Amino acid sequence: MRQTKILRNILLGIENLLLHKMRSFLTMLGVVFGVGSVVAMLSVGEGASKEALEQIRKLGSNNIIISSVKSAEEEATSTTHSHMSIYGLTYEDHIRVAESFGNVKQTAPVKLVRKVTRLGERAMELRVVGTTPEWFKLVPREVLAGRVLIPQDEEKQSPVAVLTEFGARKLLATEHTIGQTVRIGGDHFEVVGIVKSESGQAGSIQIPDEEIDVYIPMTVARKYFGDVFSKETAGTRTMELVELHQIIVQADSGEHVEAIAAGIEEMLGRFHKKVDYVVSVPLALLKQAEATKRTFNIVLGSIAGISLLVGGIGIMNIMLASVTERTREIGIRRAIGAKRRQIIYQFLIETTVLSTTGGIIGLGVGVLIPFLITYFSGMTTVITLQGILLPLLISMTIGILFGLYPAVHAAKVEPIVALRHE
Repeated sequence: MRQTKILRNILLGIENLLLHKMRSFLTMLGVVFGVGSVVAMLSVGEGASKEALEQIRKLGSNNIIISSVKSAEEEATSTTHSHMSIYGLTYEDHIRVAESFGNVKQTAPVKLVRKVTRLGERAMELRVVGTTPEWFKLVPREVLAGRVLIPQDEEKQSPVAVLTEFGARKLLATEHTIGQTVRIGGDHFEVVGIVKSESGQAGSIQIPDEEIDVYIPMTVARKYFGDVFSKETAGTRTMELVELHQIIVQADSGEHVEAIAAGIEEMLGRFHKKVDYVVSVPLALLKQAEATKRTFNIVLGSIAGISLLVGGIGIMNIMLASVTERTREIGIRRAIGAKRRQIIYQFLIETTVLSTTGGIIGLGVGVLIPFLITYFSGMTTVITLQGILLPLLISMTIGILFGLYPAVHAAKVEPIVALRHE
């Protein structure tokens, strides 16, 4: 019986709204645009945050990246033509880091040098990464063909190379890939594998791999290329002695990452006279990005929520006008026995129908906008269940809250006064 009454009141509310179709539609527009803007803004914010977090996760949340950098003193003296810059991490640093911390799971030393790589007539400059097999555990990437470096390559000083997909397509197009011999600098290497790589930057940390990488065993890199590198810029040739360009350290759990990073900084400070290294912690960056994401979503949601507030004020304004128009109708209903709460229910149902219908249409608009943004600009957008339900619930709540005053105002009208109203 009660359900029948509610259904009858809903149908009556819809019928009253349909008597003024254009006015009802224009009233709903405020809610439609409000809900649509909330959904769209939250999806854009979620997409931007997802991209940033994904980039950071590619670095490994349990990893610590130690990089060689020129100290301020070294930068000041490197303008001299005859000067050789000596800075950065050493092989001993790698051994100390690997052996000094019980919670370090594994480490990978990295030596970087740029060399022209050739296959027949084809040639391109690649970044040669001298490292150990542990690299591919710390920076896991999909193996597209063949294999990655193995301990035997390191032990036997085998001249083998693992190319990235980009380098393989440029150099090995129309050729057999695995087993092909390429010349890196002046030395020949056998291609034993191809991996898919990532590139870019996560916050202030550069992702360890690039599209133009070629991976070779560390022992081979030391034997063939040594530790002294020459660079030519603007007609000036400078020499640099750098043993290791990076050391990637993996902690056994996320709880120990920051403590290990602090310990590494303290240890390096004792053995380096100048600060020619930087310790980067992706986990700290990840926590910061997640906090920023929450703040970003709150700000965007608040800005878009103002549109919903404006829509609610529009609903209140129209319902107050409706109360004035229907004063005689209210008086007749009160005269034949309708109670005040029934009048309140009737007007609340009408405002809820307005706001809910506007909210549902707004959801459609809100889902369409991110799709168009992604289609035309390529920007990542993510629509979440929370990003859909929250605006809809807010729109329904606004319909009730902003409809309550007009409903109570209508219920307070005395029947005799209402019947005399023209």
